[in-house]
Amino acid sequence: MKFTLSWLKEHLDTTASVDEITYALTDLGLEVEGVEDRGAKLAGFTLGYVKSAEKHPDADRLQVCQVETDEGVQQIICGAPNARAGITVVVAKPGVYVPGIDTTIGVGKIRGVESFGMMASEREMELSEEHDGIIELPSGAVGDRFVDWLAENDPAKVDPVIEIAITPNRPDALGVRGIARDLAARGLGKLKVRDVDAVEGTFPCPISVTIDDDTLEQCPVFFGRVIRGVKNGPSPVWLQDKLRAIGLRPISFLVDVTNFFTYDRNRPLHVFDADKVAGDALRVHRAKGGETMMALDDKEYTFVEGMTLISDAQGVESIGGVMGGLGSSCTAETVNVFVEAAYFDPVRTAYTGRALKINSDARYRFERGIDPEWTPYGIEHATRMILDHAGGEASDVVVAGTIPDTSRAYKLDAARVQSLVGMTIPESDQRQTLTALGFRLEGNMAHVPSWRPDVQGEADLVEEVARIASLTKLEGRPLPRLSAGVPRPILSPMQKREGAARRACAALGYNECVSYSFIDQASAALFGGGTDETKLENPISSDMSHMRPALLPGLLQAAARNQARGFADMALFEVGPAFHGGEPGEQHNLISGLLVGRTGPKDVHGASRAVDVFDAKADAEAVLAAMGAPARVQILRGAAAWWHPGRHGMICLGPKKVLGIYGEVHPKVLAAMDVKGPAMAFTLWPAEVPMARKSGATRAALSLNDLQSVERDFAFVVDADVEAMTLLNAAMGADKALIQDVRVFDQFIGGSLGEGKKSLAITVRMQPVEKTLKDADIEAVGAKVIEKVTKATGGVLRG
Repeated sequence: MKFTLSWLKEHLDTTASVDEITYALTDLGLEVEGVEDRGAKLAGFTLGYVKSAEKHPDADRLQVCQVETDEGVQQIICGAPNARAGITVVVAKPGVYVPGIDTTIGVGKIRGVESFGMMASEREMELSEEHDGIIELPSGAVGDRFVDWLAENDPAKVDPVIEIAITPNRPDALGVRGIARDLAARGLGKLKVRDVDAVEGTFPCPISVTIDDDTLEQCPVFFGRVIRGVKNGPSPVWLQDKLRAIGLRPISFLVDVTNFFTYDRNRPLHVFDADKVAGDALRVHRAKGGETMMALDDKEYTFVEGMTLISDAQGVESIGGVMGGLGSSCTAETVNVFVEAAYFDPVRTAYTGRALKINSDARYRFERGIDPEWTPYGIEHATRMILDHAGGEASDVVVAGTIPDTSRAYKLDAARVQSLVGMTIPESDQRQTLTALGFRLEGNMAHVPSWRPDVQGEADLVEEVARIASLTKLEGRPLPRLSAGVPRPILSPMQKREGAARRACAALGYNECVSYSFIDQASAALFGGGTDETKLENPISSDMSHMRPALLPGLLQAAARNQARGFADMALFEVGPAFHGGEPGEQHNLISGLLVGRTGPKDVHGASRAVDVFDAKADAEAVLAAMGAPARVQILRGAAAWWHPGRHGMICLGPKKVLGIYGEVHPKVLAAMDVKGPAMAFTLWPAEVPMARKSGATRAALSLNDLQSVERDFAFVVDADVEAMTLLNAAMGADKALIQDVRVFDQFIGGSLGEGKKSLAITVRMQPVEKTLKDADIEAVGAKVIEKVTKATGGVLRG
């Protein structure tokens, strides 16, 4: 937020210096980022007097002028049409830097005649865009500094420009009025009254406004009026000077008025060319999706469902709270205007601006929150300025909707300043501070002004009082130690779980990687990402353009780099976030491991072998166990396309509760990422592991069983495409109370089984808990096993 000292003084009656003001602003929480001394770049320019001017002997448009300066009469050649004898001018002597042309003046020859300096125009000194002639001053002594002349006669042109940083919770400070209010409350001056009388309309407004019922939450109120017979053109010099000082380019008076109130009162406005509005009505509504509009930035935008739009009979004319349309914009030919002052919902405005990638002053203010109650006053102020400077006559004001109710009040407890902040401030001073900030006090209740959406409780009242009093007055005092107990744990359960996973991976021989959360679009697309939702607006490099959808791309890139340097055997893991969208909350923490190469160095005894799927499975189960996952899980198929379709498994607690995935990475993915495979990996979701029902420092009592367990073997002939896990799950479910474990110990294909058949042999371990099993009990469980397996797989017991 930028403003000039003179602009501030239009709202604040003060004699404070720039240093005093900037110190107070930073102390109030409006941190000053810089002060631009606009007079410094003009310090070398002095006043001169043209004693004579004669035509150049070899150039019709040049004048050879004899100019009296503080160093005597100097010869200066000038091509300005108004260069003549008898005028006071601004002189840049040799050695003076001219900012408007980025040149340091020297002694030179023009068509054979020497010139000792130049006479400057306003544009050459960056005072305005005026460059039709050199500056003619009505008064001034030869040799005086031009910057001193400006300070006395036109101080706005050399006014210091102050830039402050605005935190998101202080939208009121996005207007010069709000900044002046804070300084007045601090005691650096008195806030001036800047009200205007309401403008009486002389005719009914020919353009009506409606707000759809489903749009009232997005645009609760809309004020508008027509002003006809205006004369649009360049703005007054004082207005142009204000806008240029803060970095805005003056466009035309009608546009400059809206920019002025945006910065002066934090009140974005919009002006339509009334003659370009089709029909006699404007409608505020939600976008259906697919509508388009050419905006003021000469870009065409396509809208999605739910955005707030303002349309006439032909189509969209403005994006509510963000930017107006080019079709109804004001030009030099505009004579009838429709002035809009509306209030738009901050959240909806932020979503719309982000989706369309539009950054405008209006969006910046609406999404932080403007003062809704100043909306009717804003249109009156704008109307008065337009009538005073562009003429015309105003219609009645049309209103759609109602001003949202922001009224709220909180109890003012004077003692809380001491308890919360540690400062002793008399209650009378506290009440005076809040009153100066615009709060209305009734007894011990403080009613919050409509321009302060950040004040949401009693503690915020204390903060305002302490902020104005200055926290620099706070004195540190040691507090007595209240207790000598053991401090509370500072790690969350999820952080503890991730720490346990890290230790488990390290114990298994993995090396931890810490990689960027950004990857290239091609790698992200291999793992289901690379969409516009996860694309970075300003990436640090072309190969870090998207947020990573998984951890495996980073691990595979690390493996490829290591393989290129001769390291073939690797065990890598990473713990970190992955992103499936660009909004807050669209991310999850993962734990991923990667195995590439062999289990160890080559060995004469044959102990080294290539890593396989079961290595990844064993490691994944070990890490899950370290995080407290249940021992009994299901292994299912159906993982994403970057896993090998036949060599992976999903570790599940039921079909919808996936704890992790292990398996071989798809060869196509390895080829795309230049990894020499095969490569085994696992990915775990720590948040999906159920939390323990009870937590404590003690372990559960050891439970031993002194009854003899019994094992029975079964061999089933099933179709060749039947998965062993289907058979195991069926057998395990035959008797959950007695069956402790089921495992496959043999597989046979071919022989007398015939085509498309295989034999799977399993061992069923039964563990009694109440009494020793008898033959009848064992046979009953065996019958259940056969029945369950037959039903689940269609197989038969092998004879």
